[in-house]
Amino acid sequence: MEMGGFLFYVFIFLLTTLLSYIFLGGDKKERPQTRAKLPPGSMGWPYMGETLQLYSQDPNVFFADKQKRYGEIFKTHILGCPCVMLASPEAARFVLVTEANLFKPTYPKSKERLIGPAALFFHQGDNHIRLRKLVQGSLSLDALRNLMQGIQAITASTLDSWGGGHVINTFHEMKKFSFEVGILAIFGHLDSHYRDELKKNYCLVDKGYNSFPISIPGTPYKKALLARKRLTNILADIICERKEKKSLEKDLLGCLLNSKNEKGEILTDDQIADNVIGVLFAAQDTTASVMAWIVKYLHDNPKLLEAVKAEQNAIRKANDEGNRPLSWSQTRKMPVSYKVVLESLRIASIISFTFREAVADVEYKGYIIPKGWKVMPLFRNIHHNSEFFSDPQRFDPSRFEVAPKPNTFMPFGSGVHACPGNELAKLEMLTMIHHLVTKFRWEVVESHSGIQYSPFPVPLHGPPARFWKESME
Repeated sequence: MEMGGFLFYVFIFLLTTLLSYIFLGGDKKERPQTRAKLPPGSMGWPYMGETLQLYSQDPNVFFADKQKRYGEIFKTHILGCPCVMLASPEAARFVLVTEANLFKPTYPKSKERLIGPAALFFHQGDNHIRLRKLVQGSLSLDALRNLMQGIQAITASTLDSWGGGHVINTFHEMKKFSFEVGILAIFGHLDSHYRDELKKNYCLVDKGYNSFPISIPGTPYKKALLARKRLTNILADIICERKEKKSLEKDLLGCLLNSKNEKGEILTDDQIADNVIGVLFAAQDTTASVMAWIVKYLHDNPKLLEAVKAEQNAIRKANDEGNRPLSWSQTRKMPVSYKVVLESLRIASIISFTFREAVADVEYKGYIIPKGWKVMPLFRNIHHNSEFFSDPQRFDPSRFEVAPKPNTFMPFGSGVHACPGNELAKLEMLTMIHHLVTKFRWEVVESHSGIQYSPFPVPLHGPPARFWKESME
């Protein structure tokens, strides 16, 4: 969504919530009167809080200014919710690991409706553990070995469509790539008819996910809701076919279909559909965003690009000049390229923060986090803190020659709700790097430092780039 349109919706939200505050008497839970001290910070206007300040500027500036003024724990009020924001590794670990039982994952209901309430990341406790084991099982290292051939085929097909020097939006093209890899990991082989229908309707859900949640015909959100219903029907047909075959596939769908809990209960079709959509959602934009940044970072650092090319061309040469495919073991031995991936994850910080909600009053470092308040560990602030990463705005993969201090590098989150697909994401990136630098050269058009949020940070306009196939003579 363009910034102007988004700000219009924010304005409507603020106006609506202000009227609610006036006529309903305000949010009586917002400011507890009898508690120990709250963290420092500003709560902004009644109910509206500081939503407009957050969304009318670079969100990173908003968070950084708050931290500079109030320290590493501060309060604010955004999107109708009182929040405590945490910008230290110790605080992030406290919320996500050591006291994770006191903080539940939380998402707006509008977004939960589009993904599905049974999806993994809306749960905690025993149900979460069960679902996470199933998802992790389908994305284990053994499972990823079996996906290597398919991922390479998707990579080659994607890159072939870029050649010729026409300008492409790199992020949009990387989204197509990561979507196809997600389909492969979830379904294995999937009939082209089902794939096309899933893609068409998923794109509508994706467009509506970050739109203002007005369920009026013609709005992006309403279109997304209707597309989500169609996705349920498509997935029901796929599930029915798979059940009839009684196969024991080890892809995600197979793991979900063949699961039974200690009581012998299986997952319902709706539960399976929600988790399929959830994984597809989690697998696409974030990975595509990082790969778009990698394309730009390598383009902007010619010496580093040459080092990556040297590493990958040595692997290509060992594979009979590319006549043999890249192997799983070779992806585990790419030290230069792997550090590029890690540094891209750090400096881009695609997941800038995560939302949790306190399930009880929690005391931390002398402050009270009241029950029901949102809690946000700020990953980007930690990743960009000069105390942990020298000259943090400089792209420098060599910094990962030494392991970061504990809890200072969390690109996939941390604790029981950390991303279960992190190994798949890294495999996609390394495979793409190998085929990209050994077969193509490219030029980023309008190469500058602009960032757009959609909602994840990506280079401005994708970035736009031209790709040409290299001569293999």
